[in-house]
Amino acid sequence: MKIVVLMASPNPHGSTSILAEQFRKGAEESGNSVEVIDVCRMNVAPCTGCVACGYEGDCVQRDDNELIRRKLLSCDMVVFATPLYYYGMSAQLKTVVDRFCAYNSSLNRRHLKSALLTVAWNSDDWTFDALTAHYKTLVRYINFEDMGMVLGYGCGTPSMTMSGEYPEKAYRLGRSL
Repeated sequence: MKIVVLMASPNPHGSTSILAEQFRKGAEESGNSVEVIDVCRMNVAPCTGCVACGYEGDCVQRDDNELIRRKLLSCDMVVFATPLYYYGMSAQLKTVVDRFCAYNSSLNRRHLKSALLTVAWNSDDWTFDALTAHYKTLVRYINFEDMGMVLGYGCGTPSMTMSGEYPEKAYRLGRSL
């Protein structure tokens, strides 16, 4: 299986990258190919809502989103890897997701598998409610098949993350594919 990880943490050595790396390791050990795309280092402008794409065509904006589009339309699975920022995904990932509108039907037809890898400092049981609701809605709307979520509670620093159970959970999720 060809897997694309949309890495959406502005901190390239933070807790989100730990989960993404462990997921990648497990998935590759199971014979999958994994490409990590660091969306925070790309030039992707917000959707303007112009609808010039007709919801299934070329976007009028010429930026790195075209690379993301090509990768997603040629893979079997997409993994959303994001820190929790104010109870939602990072702005960089949200910008990429909003641009799905230009190839919405194509994504829908692909029936991609998907997963969510996320971390938060907070450990309250409601910490990920808004993000998981958004992810589940995206899965339903775009006809993804959810393969699982790793919700890293209390992962405020890389050392906190490494000493917890979540890197192993990310590894096992990747390995299970």
